[in-house]
Parts: sequence; C-alpha cells; structure tokens
Amino acid sequence: MDRELDVALAAANQAAAAVKAIYDTQDFTVQQKSGDRGPLTEADLRANQILIDVISAAFPDDAILSEETKDTDARLSNRRVWIIDPVDGTREFTLGIPEFCVSVGFVLDGQAVVGVLANPATGQVVAGAVGKGVTLNGEPVQTSDVSDFGAARLLVSRSEFEKGWFDELKDEATFTPMGSVAWKFALVAAGLAEASFTPKPRNEWDLCGGVACILAGGGEATDGSGTRYTFNRPDPLHIGVCGTNGALHSRILELIQR
Repeated sequence: MDRELDVALAAANQAAAAVKAIYDTQDFTVQQKSGDRGPLTEADLRANQILIDVISAAFPDDAILSEETKDTDARLSNRRVWIIDPVDGTREFTLGIPEFCVSVGFVLDGQAVVGVLANPATGQVVAGAVGKGVTLNGEPVQTSDVSDFGAARLLVSRSEFEKGWFDELKDEATFTPMGSVAWKFALVAAGLAEASFTPKPRNEWDLCGGVACILAGGGEATDGSGTRYTFNRPDPLHIGVCGTNGALHSRILELIQR
C-alpha cells in the first residue's frame, strides 16, 4: 500500500491547502444541500475536484465514492475504491471552528486499508496504512493504552453533548464535544483521545479514512453493534460509530447500547 498511501497524502495535502486558502479569507458563500443534508461551500467543491483529479491520475481504473459527487453502482463491482470527504465538518468550517478535515480512505475488497486525515486549520495530518502503522505530521504515533474508563478522553458530537446525552456520565470520564467524525477518529488514531462514538448513523465518507487510521494505529473500529466495518456497500449509511484505542472498545459499545 506504499503507493496508495503516497497518493492519498498528496491528494489530501493539496486539497487541504486549497481549503485553508478559502478558510483564511472567511469570505465564502454557504449553500444548503437538498434534503437537509447540511451546508456546502466552494471549499467542499474545490477540494473534491482536487482529490478526484489526483487520485484518478494515479489510479485511473479505481472507483471513487465522494460525498460531493453523484454516486453510481459502477463502484460496487470494483475491488479498489477511494472513499473521500472533501471537508468533513463543513459546519465547523463555516463557523470558524478548527474541527474539520479532508478525509481520504482507500478500500480493498471492502476493507479500509489506507487513510489520510488533514486538518487545514491546525496543519495536522494523520496518515496510516493497516499493517504499517500511523503517523502524525510524519512522526510515528499509535493509539493510547488507557484502559481505565475514568481516565478516558471521549470525543462526542457537539449537538449530542448539548442535548445532555452524556450528563449522567460526566463524573465518570472526560467528554469533549467536537465536530467532524473523521477528525475525532484522527485524534483517537494518534493517541490524543481514547474513543469517539455515537449511536446515530454515519456515511462511509465520514468513516473510511478514520477507520483505516485507527486500525493502523492499533485501535478498533466498528459500527454500533460491534461489527467491523465493510465498505463500498450499496447503501453507504452505517448504524452507529465506535472508534477506540481497543482497550475501551467493549465499554464504549455498552454506552452506545444505553
């Protein structure tokens, strides 16, 4: 997966540079996607085109599934699929909150094997290939070895946190509300948090790059039932999200069931 990782890094870094240039100006138009699917900006569209151009130039026969491009069934018969989110956390992007990232994932036979998560606002890049490890800005890192729930740093949805979902557990662990599923997974993969989870459904482009990085870093990632993810499915929506350092995985799954 060396070449795939190199291409993923090049694509994500180029897209992140374009996103940062737009973010720094704070001068952009925000549209609303149809069907209440959230905001859309020129940064999403610009990054999407960069990712597609770089990946397609390197691997013209591979399929691509993107949040910002119309999906087709053609990808389902391809063993090699890139699953991308040009800006995961567009809402945070529009609000000037540095909790968003460019997410690039590569899937072989349904399994996420390469991931790159680049945060344009902070300059942090988490990259990994399963079996080869994970890096933060080029330096080797790994998931944490914390097994004590009381010492755990748990990254959760800002909206779920504000609704009070975790109030009864606030004395048992540290809950940090944050945007972007992919970026939360990046921090878990790099050992900067122990887990990120939600019982709510999320799409493959939210998950793929982060799942690859967590697995590469020695952690565990499953849906809300504890089933390991299989990607490139006809329906890209997965029910529940659980990405952890591995040591706390069963404990976090219990919380999801509650």
